[in-house]
Amino acid sequence: MVEKSELLRVPVFADLPDDQLDWFISQAQELHLKAGETYSRQGDPADAMFVILEGHLHGRGELNGESIVFDLEPGDVTGVLPYSRMKQFTVGQRAETDSRALRFPASLFPDLIQKMPELTKRLVGLMSDRIREVTRLEQQRDRLVSLGKLSAGLAHELNNPASAAKRAASQLGQMLNKVRDASLELGRRDLTPTQKAEIEKLEASFTQPDIVPPDALTISDLEDQIDSLLRSHGQNDLWQLAAELARRNIKPEMVESLFANLDGDTARAALVRIAASVEIASLLHEIESSTSRISDLVGAIKEYTHMDQAPVLNVDVVKSLETTLTILNHKLKQGVAVQRDYKGVPLLVNSFGSELNQVWTNIIDNAIDAMRGKGELRVRTYSDDGCAVVEITDNGPGIPEEVEPHIFEPFFTTKGVGEGTGLGLDTVQRIVKKHRGSIQVSSKPGETRFQVWLPLAGTSA
Repeated sequence: MVEKSELLRVPVFADLPDDQLDWFISQAQELHLKAGETYSRQGDPADAMFVILEGHLHGRGELNGESIVFDLEPGDVTGVLPYSRMKQFTVGQRAETDSRALRFPASLFPDLIQKMPELTKRLVGLMSDRIREVTRLEQQRDRLVSLGKLSAGLAHELNNPASAAKRAASQLGQMLNKVRDASLELGRRDLTPTQKAEIEKLEASFTQPDIVPPDALTISDLEDQIDSLLRSHGQNDLWQLAAELARRNIKPEMVESLFANLDGDTARAALVRIAASVEIASLLHEIESSTSRISDLVGAIKEYTHMDQAPVLNVDVVKSLETTLTILNHKLKQGVAVQRDYKGVPLLVNSFGSELNQVWTNIIDNAIDAMRGKGELRVRTYSDDGCAVVEITDNGPGIPEEVEPHIFEPFFTTKGVGEGTGLGLDTVQRIVKKHRGSIQVSSKPGETRFQVWLPLAGTSA
């Protein structure tokens, strides 16, 4: 027999009148559970509330494909609760040790609401806590999924310049050996100061960093001309050198000047060194370009996450948008053209860490998906009535009329199982409201526009 004192130890029953406790105990069924015994199964009709009195119990199930595991101790209340729309148990529950519980049938909830209003209020609060916790877990999962996608794209974006820099560094060693060997060969020859100066002058002009590379047709013509010139001077095996010089837009007459001032073997050694120096200049430029790209990406990641910065700070909306576009470049570059229309002066808003970047990421990522990775994305910023306004527009098929009213609802998604949790735009709306802003959407075939209004820093909403 269950004593009232046992029920009073359960937090939601604390301080309730004796007559109400007596009624609840009289309507509930006492369960004596052996270790390992199951008292509710996932998928069973949600027809009862359970109050744990003794022992240790364990729950396990799935929510949107994700495993849920939790423990139940004396004082916990589980199962279906008043006003809940649960039709089936979403988890299965079993006793880990010998346990006792009260089973209260859901069919008596109308009587419970009438006879025990304070308990009903507490149980509704408990249900709200459950909903918040489930929502928190879903939002966390959504963030992790998004993070996984971003991480995969960033890994690819970082790998490309890193591989290029590594490849260039490896080739750089080979070119340095060529320069050394050619320099030793030239050192063995009795060159006049004028000849040395001519070689150095040509080498300096050939390795200028701002040389604009010619188009493919011009390179092919130059390569043929330089190769013919070298062959006319008996240098029949320097075709690769001819190709290297052509890529640097070197004219045949500049090569001819070497043969005009030097004998054939000396001119050959000078050309080998000059060509190697040209290639070194090109490799150094590639290394600098690749490492700069890596540095830019790392900077974008830091900016995106607001590492080493205060949790609340003034954020330049345009800079925030550009950071997000950099982070999503791995998806955009597959076929999405970005058109920018930014206001000339900075638009500063108060932002909580990287939360605004989450807004832009979700909207832009949805736009890319809607366009199936091919189309035009237009990003516009301007100020109006004390607010920074951001418009993000895609030329995809549009949002179906019957879907548009629901896009900001939690857990609403049009994507397939495992592709989306339905929390992307719900998260966007929550963050925008947290920043005292608003979000609007308009859609028709060929144009879907999200418009985000955020109070400018220093203004009040």
